[in-house]
Amino acid sequence: MDIRKQIGEELLLFDGAMGTMLQTYGMKAGQNPEALNLEDPELLGRIHREYVEAGAQFITTNTFGANAYKLQETGYSVTEVITAAVEIAKAATAGTGAQVALDIGPVGKMMKPIGLLDFDQAYDYFREQVTIGAAAGADLILIETMSDLAEMRAAVLAAKENCNLPIFATMTFTEDGNTLTGTEPEIMALSLDALGVDVLGVNCSLGPKELLPIIKRILDATNTPVMVQANAGIPVTEAGIAKYNVGSKDYLEVAKELTGLGVSVIGGCCGTTPEYIRNLQQAKALFVKREANQLKRYVCSAQKKVCLDGQITLIGERINPSGNKKLKEQFVAGNPLAAIKVAFEQVQKGADVLDVNTSLPMIDETDYMIKIIDGMSGLVEAPLQFDSTKPEVLEAALRRYSGVAIVNSVNGKESSMAEIYPIVQKYGAFVVALCLDEAGIPDDAAGRTKVAQKLIDRAGEYGIGAGRLLVDCLVLTAAAQQEAVMETLKALRWVKENTQALTTLGLSNVSYGLPFRALINRTYFAMALTSGLDTVIINPGADGIVDTMRAFNVLSGQDEGAIDYIDYNNKKAVVKSDGPKQENVVRSYREMLLEGDETGIMKATNTLLKDNTPLAVVDDHIVPALDEVGKLYEQKNIFLPQLIRAAETAGKAFETIRAKLAAGNEKLESKGTIVMATVRGDIHDIGKNLAKVLLENYGYDVIDLGKDVPIEEVVAVAKQHQVKLVGLSALMTTTVTAMEDTITALREAGLPVKVFVGGAVLTEKYAKAIGADYYCKDARAGVTVAEEVFGKA
Repeated sequence: MDIRKQIGEELLLFDGAMGTMLQTYGMKAGQNPEALNLEDPELLGRIHREYVEAGAQFITTNTFGANAYKLQETGYSVTEVITAAVEIAKAATAGTGAQVALDIGPVGKMMKPIGLLDFDQAYDYFREQVTIGAAAGADLILIETMSDLAEMRAAVLAAKENCNLPIFATMTFTEDGNTLTGTEPEIMALSLDALGVDVLGVNCSLGPKELLPIIKRILDATNTPVMVQANAGIPVTEAGIAKYNVGSKDYLEVAKELTGLGVSVIGGCCGTTPEYIRNLQQAKALFVKREANQLKRYVCSAQKKVCLDGQITLIGERINPSGNKKLKEQFVAGNPLAAIKVAFEQVQKGADVLDVNTSLPMIDETDYMIKIIDGMSGLVEAPLQFDSTKPEVLEAALRRYSGVAIVNSVNGKESSMAEIYPIVQKYGAFVVALCLDEAGIPDDAAGRTKVAQKLIDRAGEYGIGAGRLLVDCLVLTAAAQQEAVMETLKALRWVKENTQALTTLGLSNVSYGLPFRALINRTYFAMALTSGLDTVIINPGADGIVDTMRAFNVLSGQDEGAIDYIDYNNKKAVVKSDGPKQENVVRSYREMLLEGDETGIMKATNTLLKDNTPLAVVDDHIVPALDEVGKLYEQKNIFLPQLIRAAETAGKAFETIRAKLAAGNEKLESKGTIVMATVRGDIHDIGKNLAKVLLENYGYDVIDLGKDVPIEEVVAVAKQHQVKLVGLSALMTTTVTAMEDTITALREAGLPVKVFVGGAVLTEKYAKAIGADYYCKDARAGVTVAEEVFGKA
């Protein structure tokens, strides 16, 4: 089978769950599934054959957790495990026509800024897996169950750069329609499309019916073939065993609907068995080949997308040390994250996209660019435009940026196009295309449009469509070349009317050398808008720019009913009528938490400590600010990266308070002690670690027992410290029974403890069934539980 030719031409069937089958065949709690490739290859071969006999066209290797981090305690190497796994799958599929997919799951550690896993470290883990799997004979790469777009990006690049196999990439979504880190289905699709995966989609997460709305959104957002591997519903307990509540017939009914919508690949995740795959054969006859969507053009970060078609897009230009004296001083002083404050200021003033320039002769431009990207991740939602004359800086930025960015810029010189276009094509970026070449900037519109056409034609030779270019016809200063100003507009109009390219301008140059520059800028801006300007690179805080844009959107019919215009001006009127106010300290703390301003919050805390007791600072300022941030998270106005950043920033305030108390031989009183553990047999501790961070920064002491914790240890530590609250975590269906056993042991020991539980396989109903007092669907819920148990201060 030529996989790439077959995708999208018929319904292709993957296999179902491996963990469920292993549990059925008696895998012991705590046993490492990947180690079975060497310890019980016959069992794995049997399971693979059952799926092949059921009609699966793709068999997934038993390598979901076969990376160097997760295997370090097994005594086996990645090479041993993956090579054996591929050989087992190849033997089971021999002569059947079924293909072998190398299964790659998450590393098992959270990516920065939430966790400690660096992009390059993640890439190295995945590269090792891909290289070994491809050498062993895998037919394609399946990257699945990713919840962080940054980790998915590292895995996809590792696959693309180290093999030529087809890449299938799926992420996992929560009930609210986003990934754990706040990525929408559409943003996932945009980002994976840009990287050029062969198939994208959803796995695990929820039952098939619950995934339907998410899948429909993905289908509307991409022309790439879509894959679905849903869970068999949610787990329920029967005779102490975790089972799922969606049977194979019900699963089939939803699969039929998915097939009719145009889903190209279907299989199963947790709880599915060969019976489910056998029934899916009935859906093959219902396959409908999708018609291509007419897609709009978007740039995006991991949390926000911005449409470049329609209303004007404002690209903020202020993150540039050459045009910002204070920022330059901060960069030279070694503080690249000062750019974050500038970023927030521009977004508040109306910027949709942020241009990032780190060009200074006395700093490492690449290093600073990466630090700014990492620093903004999870804090600043606006998509980014990377501004540099150095290809290596642009490549480094695009490589680790979670989203679809703009490159600033390429020009009509052969050397520039040869350097920049391959980078743009590799990462699926947009690019600002400057209408200049070896002869400089042409004097008239005809000369500039000629360069524009050359830029478009050459982009096509690199596989870059005209629609990914933002052509800049280059406005010169009216003070020196007044006649050239109108030539720019003529050229801009030609590009808009005769090509599929977008248009842009670095507008503020028009007023250079003239008095009352703001008047010139906003007048020329209005002229450019009527000539077909799509995006503008400018300071959004410049007088009149946003006002002009809002008014133009009304007059051009793009703001239907003038809704945005009225709302914008009403908000301006409220701010003006309120006048200057004394700073609200709680709100100030909230803003510092949201911006991750550790320096600012330490300074503010020291100031408050001069006139307030440490406990008053905590109870009257830090905790209320944290509560406000928590409400934003619960309302889905911010997501996990921002929540964790806020908690870590609050931690700096607590450090300041503890240092003050220590100087007087005092100690900050704990709100209560909590024991936390990932249960016996489970090595996944991401969720537990996130909950721990939040609880500690709310003033609780957490005794973290780690992962794969024996039942006896949980009981002993809870008894020793006489705790009121125990938190248990489990990710795998094969280990939730250990969670129930741990709760039972705590009860039998007669300990007066409350137990809260969390994990991807759990539900509130299931938590109650195993005897837990509380179910926490996310890390934030743990704080609410603690406040109920210990009382809110």
